[in-house]
Amino acid sequence: MSSSATSAVERWPRQIKYIVGNEACERFSYYGMRSVLAGYLTGAALKGGLGQSDDSATEIIHFFVFANYFMPLLGAWLADKIIGRYHTIFWVSLFYCAGHGVLSCSGLASDAHGRLLFLYAGLALIAFGSGGIKPSVSAFMGDQFRPEQSHLLQKAYGAFYWAINLGSFFSFLVIPWIKDWHGYSLAFGVPGIFMAVATFVFWLGRKNYVRVPPSRETRSAGFFKVLWCALVNRRKTGGGALPRAAADQQVGPTGRRGSFWDAARGQFSEKEIDAAKSVAPILMVFALIPIFFSLFDQTNSTWVLQGERMVPTRILGLDIGAEQMQSMNPLIVMILVPLFTLGIYPRIGRLASPLRRMSYGMFLAAGSYLVVAALQRQIEAGAQLSVLWQTVPYVILTAAEVLVSTTGLEFAFREAAPEMKSLVMSFWLLTIAFGDLLVVAVTKIFADAQNQAASVSTDRFLLYAGMTFGVAILFSIVATFYKYRDASAAQGK
Repeated sequence: MSSSATSAVERWPRQIKYIVGNEACERFSYYGMRSVLAGYLTGAALKGGLGQSDDSATEIIHFFVFANYFMPLLGAWLADKIIGRYHTIFWVSLFYCAGHGVLSCSGLASDAHGRLLFLYAGLALIAFGSGGIKPSVSAFMGDQFRPEQSHLLQKAYGAFYWAINLGSFFSFLVIPWIKDWHGYSLAFGVPGIFMAVATFVFWLGRKNYVRVPPSRETRSAGFFKVLWCALVNRRKTGGGALPRAAADQQVGPTGRRGSFWDAARGQFSEKEIDAAKSVAPILMVFALIPIFFSLFDQTNSTWVLQGERMVPTRILGLDIGAEQMQSMNPLIVMILVPLFTLGIYPRIGRLASPLRRMSYGMFLAAGSYLVVAALQRQIEAGAQLSVLWQTVPYVILTAAEVLVSTTGLEFAFREAAPEMKSLVMSFWLLTIAFGDLLVVAVTKIFADAQNQAASVSTDRFLLYAGMTFGVAILFSIVATFYKYRDASAAQGK
C-alpha cells in the first residue's frame, strides 16, 4: 500500500466534523433543558415553578426520559426502512426545535396548571425529536468510515462522546445561570436556539456524507420480519422439524438440524438471516444494562434534589449549587475519555474488550450509590454538608459511564450487521428507556404517603446499589461467555 493510501486509511473522513459539531450543540440543548427541569418542577409557583413534590418530580423527569429513549424504535424504523439516516436526522430535528419553542412559551400561562400543560407538550415534542434521531446519529457517524478504517472507531466514538459532554458541560453552567437571572422562559429558549444551530451544522455537511440506503431500496428484510417468519414456521411444525426445503438445506454431515433461525431459510437470503442472527446475542447483553441507567439518570433528578439540601459554594467567582454540580459529570468525562482510550485500554489488551469494560463500569456504578447513601445519611442526621461532597460519587459514576455508555455505543455498532446498525443502536437506547421506567416503578412501588421525598433517602439509594451489584455479577458471567462477531474486539482492539 502506498504512503498516500496508508495516510487516507489512518485519517478520519472530513465530514465527521459536521456530525460531531451537531452532536455537541444538540447535547447542549438537551441537557441545558434538563439542567433546570427538576428545579422548575419543585420550585414555588410564585417563583415561576410548578410546586410538585420530590416524588412527583422524579416520576415526571424519568417518564420523560423513558419516552425520549423509547422513540428510537420509531427513528430506527424510519432510518433503516423508509427514508435513510440523513433525512431522518434532518427532518426529525425540526420537531425537536419546535419542542424547545413550546417549552420556552410556558411563561405565557397564567397559572401553574397552564405551565404544566406547556411542559407536557414541549417535553412530548422533544422526546419525539431527540429520541427519533438518536439511533441514527451514532450509526451515521460509523457509516462514514470505510471497512479498512474499523480500527479508528474506538477513538472516533470516544471523540463523539467527548463532544456530547463538551456541550452538556457548558449547558449545566450556563442555563442555570440564565434561569437565575432571567427566568425559566429564556432558560428553556436558549437550548432551542442551540438545537436550531445543531440542525444547521448537520445540514452543512450534506454534500460530503456517505449515505447508506434504507432497506426499502436495497430490498433487504428487517430483523422483526425474519424473526416472525422463524417463529411462525417453527410453530407450524410444533417447534420441531423445519419446513422441508429448509431442512434439506440444513441437515449436515452429522444429520443434525440447524438453529432457530434456519426455520426462515427458503424465504430469506443467507445475508438477511445472518443479519437477523447478529441481533439476538446483542440483546442478551443489553437486557442487563437498564439498571445502570436507572442510577446514572438520577444525576438530573434525585442527585439535584439531594444537592438542594446541601450548602452551595463559590469557586472562581461562580456560584456552585445543586444544578451547577451537574456539570461535574461532563467535565470528568472529558478528562477520562482520552485517558481511558489513549492511555489505559491499549495497555491492558484483552482485559479491555468491550464487555469486560462494561462489567467494570457496572460495579463502579453500584459503588457510587453507596457513597450517595452515606452523604444522604449525614444530611438526614442534620449535618450541613458542602455540595462539593457530591464530587466523590460523580467521579465514581462518571468513570462507570465511560466504561459502560461509551463502550456500549462502540459494541453496538461493531457487533451489528450493516443492515441492522440503526435498529441495534435503538435497542441500546431502549436500555436507557427501561432504566428510567424502572426509576418510575420503584418510586411508585415504594411511595410513602407520609414522606413525599422518599425517592431522596438513604434507604432508596442503598436499594439501587444492592440491585446493581447483583446485576453486575450476572453481567460479568455473560461477558465471559459472549462470542464476538468482530474478532478484534475480543482482543481489546
